Amino acid sequence: MRQVTLAHEVDWETWRTNARTLALDNIPPEQTLWSVGQPDDLFADAPAPPSAEAPKGTFTVPRALVTLAETAIQHSDPERFALLYGLVWRAHAGEKHILELTSDPDVQRVNRLAQSVRRDTHKMHAFVRFREVPEPEGTRHVAWFEPEHYIVETNAAFFIRRFATMTWSILTPYRSIHWNGEAIHFDRGATRADIPDDDALADYWRTYYRSIFNPARLKIGAMTSEMPKKYWRNLPEAAEIPDLIRTAAARTETMVATPTFSAPKPTRAHMHPEPTPASNPLAQAAQDIHACRRCPLWEPATQPVFGEGPADARIMFVGEQPGDQEDLAGRPFVGPAGQLFDRAMQEAGLDRQQVYVTNSVKHFKFVPRGKRRIHEKPGVTEIKACNVWLDIERQQIRPALTVMMGATAARAVTGRAVAITKERGHAMPLPMSDGSNAQGYITVHPSYLLRLPDEESKAREYALFIQDLRNIAALVA
Repeated sequence: MRQVTLAHEVDWETWRTNARTLALDNIPPEQTLWSVGQPDDLFADAPAPPSAEAPKGTFTVPRALVTLAETAIQHSDPERFALLYGLVWRAHAGEKHILELTSDPDVQRVNRLAQSVRRDTHKMHAFVRFREVPEPEGTRHVAWFEPEHYIVETNAAFFIRRFATMTWSILTPYRSIHWNGEAIHFDRGATRADIPDDDALADYWRTYYRSIFNPARLKIGAMTSEMPKKYWRNLPEAAEIPDLIRTAAARTETMVATPTFSAPKPTRAHMHPEPTPASNPLAQAAQDIHACRRCPLWEPATQPVFGEGPADARIMFVGEQPGDQEDLAGRPFVGPAGQLFDRAMQEAGLDRQQVYVTNSVKHFKFVPRGKRRIHEKPGVTEIKACNVWLDIERQQIRPALTVMMGATAARAVTGRAVAITKERGHAMPLPMSDGSNAQGYITVHPSYLLRLPDEESKAREYALFIQDLRNIAALVA
C-alpha cells in the first residue's frame, strides 16, 4: 500500500506530482491511500509532508481531465483524491477519451463534484458582504462567508481584482484571506464572532436591496434557489426579505394604480397569456445564464444582466454590454446611459415598458482603476460567446424591429462589422433564424452622447438620436 499525505485540503501540486509518480510506477488506485496533514501543519514551523520525487518518465492525459481535476479537488468529499487518481490511472492505461464516457459512474461523480464547486464559487462571488472595521492604520473591510467546499484559495484572485484598492479580509471556518492592497496572506479559519454585527455598509445593503426589489416579479421559489436560505444569516439585506414578501401584493397593487408611464396598449398577450416560467424558454434562459462560462467575463463581473421587457414587444433595443451600475443592479440600462435613453424615449413618444431592452454581451467587461471600474469594449470572441443568449431572446420575443445601438450591437445581430455613420438611420431586412421576415435599424449607443466633448455637439447628436427614435416609432406604428 502506497500512502500519500498532502499538506492541506487543496494541495494540488503535491497531488498532481504523486498521481504522475504512482501511475508511472504502475501502482493501481486500490493500492493507494490519500490523506491530508493536520490543519496546524500548514502554519507550524515544522516542514510540510514531503512530496513524491520527480517522476521518472512522462505521460499525458487529456487537458480537459486536468482542468476538471483542478476544480473537483476543491470539493469537501474526502474520497476526491482517490477518485481523481482513478481517472488518471485509467487515462494512463489507455482510456484517453475517458471523459467522453458520460455514463461511467466515476466520470459522472467527478462531474458532480466539479459542478458543486462551481456553484459554491458563484455563491461566494455573489454573497460576500464586507463590513467596515476601524483599525489604527485605517479602515479594513471584513466579510464572513461559509463555503461548502475548499474554494477560498482559488477565489482569492477574484476578490483581489474586484477590490484591488481596498484593505480587506474574508473570514471562513476553513481559512481566511487578508489583502493589504499589495500582498495576499492566508491564515487559519475564523468564526462569525470575529466581525462586528452591524455597520453603515450593512445599512447600505439593506437600502439597496429594498430599492431594487420588484414586488410584481416576486417568485419565491426562484429567489430561494438563487439565494438559498442558508446564506441569509450572513446577508444584511436578508433581514428585509420577510417584510418585502409580506407586502409584495399591496405594493404591486399600488404600482398598478399609479403607473409612472403611459398605460400600455392592448396586446396579443391579453388573448394568449404568457406561459408559466417552467415552460418559458426566455425565463429559463434568464436563470441558466447565471451558470454561463462561455467566456472569462463571468468571473470578475458581479452577475450576468439579462434583457427585460414584455414577451410580445414589437421593438427590441440591443446595446453593447452592462455598465458598472447595471452589473450591480442586475438590470439593463439603469445607469447614466440608461437614464439618457429613458429621457430620449419619452421625448420621441416611445414607452420603455412596451419595448424589450437587452445587451449583446451579458457581463460587464472592465479594467479596475483605483476604486473605479472602467468600461472596456468587448471583443469578437466575447460577442460570439454571448450570441446564444441574444439568439434566444430574439427567437422568443420575435420583434418586428430590432434596434442595434452601437457597433458592438450591430456586429452581434448582423454577424459583420458595421460602420454606424454609413448604415445609420434607415430600416434594413433582418431575417429571423426560421426564415421569417423582420427589420433592423442601426443608431448610436446612448453612452456615445455622454462622451461627446462639448455641449454643442451633445445637443446636435442628441437631436439626431431623438429623430432616430421617432423613425423607429413610425416603422412599427
